[in-house]
Amino acid sequence: MRSRLLTTITGVAVLAVSLFAVPLAVAVARLYHDGAIESLEMEATWVASTFSSAAPVSLPTGLPRDMTVGVYTTDGRRLLGSGPARSPLREGVEGGVLIATAPIPSDETPGVVRVATSYDTVAGKTHIAWLIMAGLAVLVIGLAAAFARRQSARLAAPLEDLTRSAQALGDGDFTIRAPRSNVREADQAGLALEATARRLGDVLDRERAFSANVSHQLRTQLTGMMLGLEAALARPDAALADAVHTALTRGERLQTVIDDLVRLTRDHRTGSAPLDVPAVLDEVRECWQGPLAAQGRRLTVSVPDDLPPVAASPAAVRQILRVLLDNALVHGEGEVTVEAADLADGIAIEVADRGPGVPEDMDVFARRAADGHGIGLALARSLAEAEAGRLVLRRTVPPVFSLLLSPAARSDSPVPVP
Repeated sequence: MRSRLLTTITGVAVLAVSLFAVPLAVAVARLYHDGAIESLEMEATWVASTFSSAAPVSLPTGLPRDMTVGVYTTDGRRLLGSGPARSPLREGVEGGVLIATAPIPSDETPGVVRVATSYDTVAGKTHIAWLIMAGLAVLVIGLAAAFARRQSARLAAPLEDLTRSAQALGDGDFTIRAPRSNVREADQAGLALEATARRLGDVLDRERAFSANVSHQLRTQLTGMMLGLEAALARPDAALADAVHTALTRGERLQTVIDDLVRLTRDHRTGSAPLDVPAVLDEVRECWQGPLAAQGRRLTVSVPDDLPPVAASPAAVRQILRVLLDNALVHGEGEVTVEAADLADGIAIEVADRGPGVPEDMDVFARRAADGHGIGLALARSLAEAEAGRLVLRRTVPPVFSLLLSPAARSDSPVPVP
């Protein structure tokens, strides 16, 4: 790009100077030629005016030394003065000399005055003018080349910076910052590249966290199923049929989790399908009422009428509620309530229990791999953000988690799955 801009601007400058300088050079040469002819004609006319019938035929004195003056007959034969013996008496350049003529205004001494001078004088003046013009042309072209070099560097530098930034982005650097160049189009491209890098970095971070959290979630379900089977096999008096039934139930639950996660991974949602909140909460009641009842705890699900429509993936909402209810089952106490509430511009689905809650200074959504806690909640939060919603801990003691879904945030464009 640098060489093309430099070549183009310099070429345009050379063309413009040539189109201007060549006609001007021709005009200057013609101007010096015509000026010299006019000067010689004036000398010839003055010499011719000195001849009269009362005076002898002779040339006046005081003529310039570089000028040849002769008197010729009308047929071109020299009578007196200097010059060739015969001359066609034509004005112009002849044999390297510049010639001008003037008739003698006398009836008694008819003839023509011929005045000539070397054409080298006129050519020298013309060549000096041409040299000055050529110097100016070279200066103009040089300035144009310098300007072209500066402009090409100014225009190419932002594109080179964008190229390096794009290469860094391809190498995995999502913190790129394209330098500002005061070239509006290049700056806009740089801003777009920075925004794309940030989005890709966020998506990649979410995907990494999503993969880690999903693997933990699946491993937890599988571990529980395997531990139940191993415990049944270790006890001779164990009811194997009940153990198998429990394992099948957990396997079905694991299959549902896998199906939902696969659907979330493949689904490019447009946000156009409304979420059937009552149906999702009915599934929650059927799935979790038994495990809570086995601990002597009650599950209460409340769904008011005329909830505002919200757009969200049923699989994502089901997995979020699964994580919250699993936490309530393992870490909570007493009755567990799941309640949907109208927020005017969206809905909130709250999950609460009567457990001791969490410390005020603990970030329950931070992934703490050492003890495994918080991994499911981190997954639930990432799923909620992918649905343009929010998952918050509204109250710490007793704990209340709120899943906020807003239809306005989902009506613009597709939200990528983390």
